[in-house]
Amino acid sequence: MGYKHLKFPENSLFLVTGGAGFIGSNLCEAILNMGYRVRCLDDLSTGSQANVDMFLDNPNYEFVKGDIKDLDTCMKACQGVDYVLNQAAWGSVPRSLEMPIFYCKNNIEGTLNMLEAARQNGVKKFVYASSSSVYGDEPNLPKREGREGNLLSPYALTKRCDEEWAKLYTMHYGLDTYGMRYFNVFGRRQNPNGAYAAVIPKFIKMLLNDEQPTINGDGRQSRDFTYIENVIEANLKACQASHEAAGQAYNVAYGGREYLIDIYNTLTKALGKNIEPNYGPDRKGDIKHSNADISKGRELLGYDPDYDFAKGLNEAIEWYKENL
Repeated sequence: MGYKHLKFPENSLFLVTGGAGFIGSNLCEAILNMGYRVRCLDDLSTGSQANVDMFLDNPNYEFVKGDIKDLDTCMKACQGVDYVLNQAAWGSVPRSLEMPIFYCKNNIEGTLNMLEAARQNGVKKFVYASSSSVYGDEPNLPKREGREGNLLSPYALTKRCDEEWAKLYTMHYGLDTYGMRYFNVFGRRQNPNGAYAAVIPKFIKMLLNDEQPTINGDGRQSRDFTYIENVIEANLKACQASHEAAGQAYNVAYGGREYLIDIYNTLTKALGKNIEPNYGPDRKGDIKHSNADISKGRELLGYDPDYDFAKGLNEAIEWYKENL
């Protein structure tokens, strides 16, 4: 269970791209706590220096400010690296609809640069962030790898392209790649600010400030909200997975299903607030229901998530109360 018992060769060096972001900084922290070396690559466009300042005194930590859209930067960052955890990307379905060309350059070309740099530097394992958005309009629940529908946004397209490139790098170049199809990750250090903020931190922040949040749509949309600790486990177990499991993508979720309005009511109760939400229009490009089958990851990666939604939400609420 979990990941803290996992052992890697002594002095292993992990490169975490997007390491100053929400998921990336949590990966950096977990790996440093396990006693291994971390190189964090981030251009700080969406990540935050504040997320990684706490590691600056750690002799096993190195920060490189740089952009994955630049191949030379990627080549230098991959020197001497054993494992790449490629989290660098721009998220948000709505924002991708406004900036399709930028998303292509950043999320597709950037990931391709990283794959090529990892190959040329003899990296052992390349684990990268994909997304549940690749399922598009496929109506069946739970979502199962190999059963995808029509893509609904430029963001989803970028993640699907990343998966195809990674598959080719395993097939033709012998680089073991593993795609992490994240389902609505939440937890400590997730940014609650801005128009594209994730829903849980945004709701928590507004409720703590006695403001009225807006729910897009009727609140009956459902998601497989996945606590950050489960995501760390999936990434690190992928670094130990077999070659036979490479060249594929895996659902990273808990396998639960939560409705947005129920989450909102849980938060108001937990925070002792009595605030009715606003209801706004549905978000363009969004999937109505999302829930994951995690049996493939369980079987091929040994992924066995510890944190159900309630346990994760309690930890997240406590963190935001102390840090907002």
